Order: sequence, then structure tokens, then C-alpha cells
Amino acid sequence: MAGEKNVESRVWIVEQDVLTTIHDPPTTLHTPRSAFQTVLTVAAKDLRVAGRTRDALLATGFFAGLVLLVLGLALTGGVTRSDDQAAALASGAVWTALALAAAVGAQRAFAQEQEAGALEQLTLYPGAHGALYLGKLLGVLGPLLLVAALAVPMGLILFGAAGAGRAVPWPALALLTVLGVLGFAAGTTFYGSITVSLRAREALLPALAFPILVPVVISTVKATTLLLQTGWTPEVTAWVGFLAAFDIGTVILATLLFPYAVEG
Repeated sequence: MAGEKNVESRVWIVEQDVLTTIHDPPTTLHTPRSAFQTVLTVAAKDLRVAGRTRDALLATGFFAGLVLLVLGLALTGGVTRSDDQAAALASGAVWTALALAAAVGAQRAFAQEQEAGALEQLTLYPGAHGALYLGKLLGVLGPLLLVAALAVPMGLILFGAAGAGRAVPWPALALLTVLGVLGFAAGTTFYGSITVSLRAREALLPALAFPILVPVVISTVKATTLLLQTGWTPEVTAWVGFLAAFDIGTVILATLLFPYAVEG
């Protein structure tokens, strides 16, 4: 037909809690504002689903609690340890539990779209693909922070690093927890996008993500141990600075590589 524009574009919609795309008249899609709106749309959808179904929250919370309980029974039974030893054990146990819980939570990051057959449609979206990753990252980060808010005090008390009159620097520990959880979520979300279409994704996600997240584990365990033993020191500052730099680098790199991950 004369005058008819043979051009199509795609815009985001949320339909039955599955993010997908539809055909719509062309519009400006490559602006920072449109990318920001995409991030908010993806994150809001994932957080709403997580809040209503609670599947991811219950799975990660149960898994983290189970890991702490098993490690607590194995490492603390009837043994008297010094405060420094208790701090080291608690730090290692808490961050081990959170690392494993992050892998469990990231399993579902792209599962809604994959199960509905909408994941391929999302990769055809002409806007910034990195915005999809950032939205998914926020969707994983929210429930994981809630789990960490319970797992950290639980682990410290279980291993004798908190309670009984022991002073705990909770504000500094909260900052460290946010940075550590962000590092875990950033890595597992990115590798979740790679493994979502694979048959053995439950086994491949931890195998791919954990070697890359070793710096997060080391820095969080070291910084938490020092915080519990001596409070905030220059050495803690160095570890926290390293962790923050690693988080920023991981998020930037994952955002840039995400289009190749989902298209490959």
C-alpha cells in the first residue's frame, strides 16, 4: 500500500508475568531514558513474581539455612574456640552459604521467559541488551539481600561470633554484605543467561560462575573476619575497596558481554 511504512520495532510488555515483545510503530529506543525504563520494567516484573510466588526466596533461604546448619553441626559440636577462631569460622560458613544460595537464585533469572518461549524474542529487541541484564541482576539481588539479612546474623550466632555480649560492627558488616551479595548476583546472573538454554544448566551454572567469583569469596571472608576480630582497620578498607572495584568491573563487563551471551 502506498505510503505504508514497512518498518517494525519492538517494545517491552509484561504479560502474565513473562517479559516479552510486541510489534509497535517505530520510536526512539536507544536513549538512556529508554534503557533505564527497560531496567525498571524487567526488575519490577521479577521482583513482583518473587514477592508473590516466593519460590526463589524460599529456595535460596532454605538452602542458605541448610548449609549453615550442616556446617554448624560439623564444625562447632562440643569444641571450645577462641573469639578469633569463631570469627574466622563464621565468616567462611556465612559466605559459603550465600555463594551457593546465589547460584540457586540465579537459576530462575531467565526461566520465566525460557519456559514461555519468550527468551528468543527478547534477544531481538533493538534497544540496549545490557539493560535486560541489569534488570535481571536487580531481580536476583533483591531476594538474595533478604536472605543475607537473615543468614548473616544466624551464622554469626550459630558459630559464636555474635551474642553473649560480643560487640559486632553491624553497619560495616551491612555494607560488606551488600557488596558481597552484589558480586555473587552479578556473576551468577550473567552465567545464568549463558546456561539457561542448556540441558544441564543446574550443574553448569555453579561450575562456570564459582571460579570467577573466587575473588569475591576471598575478599568477603577476609574482610568479615577482620571486622569481627579487630573492627574497621586499614586492611579492611583495602579488602572492601578491592571488592567494590571487582563488583563494578564485573557489572560493566557482564553488561557489555550480555548481548553475545544470549545470542550465542
